[in-house]
Amino acid sequence: MRISRSIVPNLFTLANVFCGFSAIIATADGKFNEAGFYILFAGIFDALDGFVARLTRSASPLGVQLDSLCDAVSFGIAPSFLLYEVCLKNVHPFGILLASLPALAGVFRLARFNVELTSLEDKQYFTGMPIPAGALTLISYILFFGSGQYWALFSTEYDAALVSIIVSLIMVSRIKYDNLPRPSTKAIKENPIKFAIFILAVILIISTQGTGLFPFMIFYIISGIIRYFIIGKATKKVSKAK
Repeated sequence: MRISRSIVPNLFTLANVFCGFSAIIATADGKFNEAGFYILFAGIFDALDGFVARLTRSASPLGVQLDSLCDAVSFGIAPSFLLYEVCLKNVHPFGILLASLPALAGVFRLARFNVELTSLEDKQYFTGMPIPAGALTLISYILFFGSGQYWALFSTEYDAALVSIIVSLIMVSRIKYDNLPRPSTKAIKENPIKFAIFILAVILIISTQGTGLFPFMIFYIISGIIRYFIIGKATKKVSKAK
């Protein structure tokens, strides 16, 4: 076995899937908050593996495939299982189908991303909401709103089903969503509004002890839809006019 510098980002990727596996075990044991934090930690490792790969210039096709396989577990299976156990277990067997939708959509999205990948360079936009963002939306709903303690539109089961369906559809859509902003002077100058929104989101989430994460993810979803249907179509009309 030849050891190369790509082993470093790959170890972060494997730490991602270890957190996803730990989240599944915690969910099975009824430790739902702990499971949510494991998925959050998986997201941190998922962000770090790409950063380390760029830093060490060790991005590779193997790393891309490994990342997708790990993401399928940590951001597909783990949050879907958590959604079922917390919100949809009482509507068996339909709860199984509804809870599985984000996992199914997320796996499809990852496969589509890999097939359409043309470069290992960092992307500014993703086609369809990235699966980590889908997982964040799910766990922020489950942990803070799934019990109906803070908010309920219909009931726990109906609300959870609605969130599951929306997240799944947005992931497999062709709507473009922003990549996580990279902290650099050049990037901040090029996208000051994006960084300002990101910083405000972090402040909101911390100040609300996490409850602000789900409303922010809804804002993220809606902003992508608005840009796609309003700004995107307006841009196409201008291009055709020229």
